Amino acid sequence: MPRPAFLSLDGLDGTGKSTQCRLLVEWLVAQGVPVTACTDPGGTPLGQELRKLLLFGREHRIGTRTEALLFMASRAQLVEEVIRPALARGEVVVSDRFLLANVVYQGHAGGLSPEELWQVGTFATGGAERLEPDLTLVLDLPPEIAAVRRNREADRMEARGADYAERVRAGFRSEVARRTERLRLVDATANVDGVQKIIRGEVAGLLRGRGWNVKE
Repeated sequence: MPRPAFLSLDGLDGTGKSTQCRLLVEWLVAQGVPVTACTDPGGTPLGQELRKLLLFGREHRIGTRTEALLFMASRAQLVEEVIRPALARGEVVVSDRFLLANVVYQGHAGGLSPEELWQVGTFATGGAERLEPDLTLVLDLPPEIAAVRRNREADRMEARGADYAERVRAGFRSEVARRTERLRLVDATANVDGVQKIIRGEVAGLLRGRGWNVKE
């Protein structure tokens, strides 16, 4: 019996993360793998309200610590309502962002302690039974290229400018270097199909080790 797996994709907005999540899910479904896809923040009715506030609530001044905790609240609900039940059913979960984003955006780029954010994230995702992705693929692009590819109005995070974006990218790269057992850096400069091929290779290796019959 294949074992469930929890996957996430992360990186700067504009790296193609959401597109790659969709393509990954379609590929898995085509091979008969039961998949639950979700978005963090969001993914539940409460999470959607928090997502709107966090990304588009420009009428509010939200402090960095408050911002981090609102993201954590959305994630806690997502874990309880969506992710844990899917894993309990034996499925593969694919999440568009997860805790790493908090650590990078509010920690490395925002000035909070990354280690404290990891600790708060442990509480938010289950405490002693904390939940973290078995594999996180971080899509990497220079911020100026990501901004051009984004091709839409910037949200609250994206509107913080080039220096902030550079710190975000550096934060992702730093965490990947520190947590090589669960995090992988993916060069997102290639076209969509090229990046997807890299992602499928990484995911296929993990899933085969868990008993899934997947072909790249």
